[in-house]
Amino acid sequence: MRIVFSEDGQDFHRRGWHELVEADPAGTFFHTPAYLKLYWEEFGEQPDHLLLAFAEEDDGTQVGAVAFERIGETLRFLGGTEVTDYMGPVGLPERRDAMTKELWTALLAREDWLDADLRGLPEDQPWFGLLRDSASAHGLTVTEDEDGVSPFLPLPSSWDDYLAGLSAKYRHEIKRKARKLTEEAGDFRIVTAEADTLMPLLDRFVELHRTSEGPKGVFMVPGMEIFFRRLGEAFCADGIFRLTFIEVGGQLAAGTIGFVWGGISSLYNSAFDRSWGNLAPGMVLVAEDIRLAIEEGCDGFDLLKGDYRYKYRFGSAPRLVKRLVVTR
Repeated sequence: MRIVFSEDGQDFHRRGWHELVEADPAGTFFHTPAYLKLYWEEFGEQPDHLLLAFAEEDDGTQVGAVAFERIGETLRFLGGTEVTDYMGPVGLPERRDAMTKELWTALLAREDWLDADLRGLPEDQPWFGLLRDSASAHGLTVTEDEDGVSPFLPLPSSWDDYLAGLSAKYRHEIKRKARKLTEEAGDFRIVTAEADTLMPLLDRFVELHRTSEGPKGVFMVPGMEIFFRRLGEAFCADGIFRLTFIEVGGQLAAGTIGFVWGGISSLYNSAFDRSWGNLAPGMVLVAEDIRLAIEEGCDGFDLLKGDYRYKYRFGSAPRLVKRLVVTR
């Protein structure tokens, strides 16, 4: 095996590793070349900061890939901590160990970095331990830290089974919120964005997001709005980008953005009309997103990074995301 480096952004397409993301159980939508290319185009600082690494067998077969960016003398996984929940390599499961060893050997032969700040590594996936142990074996100084918590919910095959698996308290709360919303505001319906309705629904989502309190209210700056709109334009038509709203009394009271990829539905961002706050339309909508994921046959619902109390009201369990700091 050998590691081939590239600093050419065209290799997101020319050497695309979509199939490797699908083959790796640790692969997520955030690892796909299409997502990372879009991120790089919107947030990449300088063209020469990009560093792609590909693991190849002697016959040229590509068996692994990882995207980095260099910020000063620091090497990071490409993706940025503000908008990308999971980062790191992907590869054929049987070649992970060899790829990790060769990757550090190849990186140490380069002189364009002094330390590596590697975030977004789920603790329950092999890459975290492989990268840590191999870096130590190469004589590098390695420290590990937490990089957040991503509550995760395995999904059963039916909504009734899901409710039955919840504690009595959470099951009652989900049913009570939906019933209260209906009793006080009338029947609600779930609206899912399609290609022809995407932009007006995104307009409403951005409007609601900017009314949020605290840091969330200033998150949706113009550059971030463009990123979200590009995500929708690129991935809505094929069903990966999921924008849903709960409509009550003719009003779009709350919205969520998520991704459906590899049998996992995820909750990426949310916003709600504060005038409806006492009826919790956002909580009702997340429950309906879970229902939709079950109906579509998804295996899990990922509430992504953010250790917020409300996420556990749907029966999810904490999933640690780790960070490695490696110094040469």
